[in-house]
Amino acid sequence: MMKNLLYYLLYGFAYLISLLPFKVLYGLSDCIWFLMYRVVKYRRKVVWKNLKASFPEKDDIELSCIEYEFYQWLCDYIVETIKLLSISDKELLKHIEFQNVEELEKCYDRGQNCAAILGHYCNWEWLSATGLAFRRYPNAVMGLIYHPLYNDAFDKLFIAVRSAHGGSCIPKKDVLRHLITCKQEQKPYLFGYISDQAPRWMNIHLWIKFLNQDTAVFTGGERIMRKANDAVFYVDMFRPRRGYYTCTFRKITDDINSLPENEVTKQFFQLLEKAIYRAPVYYLWTHNRWKRTKEEFDRVYNLVNGRTIPKDPNVTGS
Repeated sequence: MMKNLLYYLLYGFAYLISLLPFKVLYGLSDCIWFLMYRVVKYRRKVVWKNLKASFPEKDDIELSCIEYEFYQWLCDYIVETIKLLSISDKELLKHIEFQNVEELEKCYDRGQNCAAILGHYCNWEWLSATGLAFRRYPNAVMGLIYHPLYNDAFDKLFIAVRSAHGGSCIPKKDVLRHLITCKQEQKPYLFGYISDQAPRWMNIHLWIKFLNQDTAVFTGGERIMRKANDAVFYVDMFRPRRGYYTCTFRKITDDINSLPENEVTKQFFQLLEKAIYRAPVYYLWTHNRWKRTKEEFDRVYNLVNGRTIPKDPNVTGS
């Protein structure tokens, strides 16, 4: 009962805020920025560490400018995400342009489903509205794969936000079941995989160079795409000005099983890195992305035939 009450209070508060026009919301964002950046100094040490390691060629003045603007965008991301609760489909499409959707529909024409691979770059929450851009397949399933939050009330709020414009929220543990269901019911789908989180030790099967650093990456998304034989698209987002985004679906492959293992994952990080270098302020620098080091991994684990095995059998990864 208390959990439901908390959810309804959160939802009601967020919905009322979402009714504000963009101009007022961005004024609110500026106030949040002052509190987050100047007063609370939310994760500024993590952000600075990430920026210093990712851009060794930049001096402290350049990095400070990126940091400053990043927090401005992060606060915009917060109010933009809340706005999804009440903004109409028609109005939202004035603020985000989906490009190359016809390539997705060509895949559906030949009976092949699609996977979208993306990072925490620009406003990824707005991608829940991708289905609004389809012309010939308006009923295609837009699967938003996510990790449920520990707080039930906030989890339900985020589900409400992400499903407000046609997105279908799918816990990552249920992905395969939903894929099979869509195939059995012959429903075309586009499942989105956010693939730049930091995996747990035992889930590390691949290390790559990303933003000048040895980086542990998830490969589970690619394994699912291979099982489903989906066409794979990279989601390239850009923010030309405040309150507006473009989202371009760039095809990586429509024959994933012809590519070497982990090739899609590697190409994804190359494309994401290119986008970050283009406009670094729109990446989620508050995430402690590089908390697991390769040196520590090599000291404790072995990679054997794609499996992570502790050198000491008493070690359990987390």
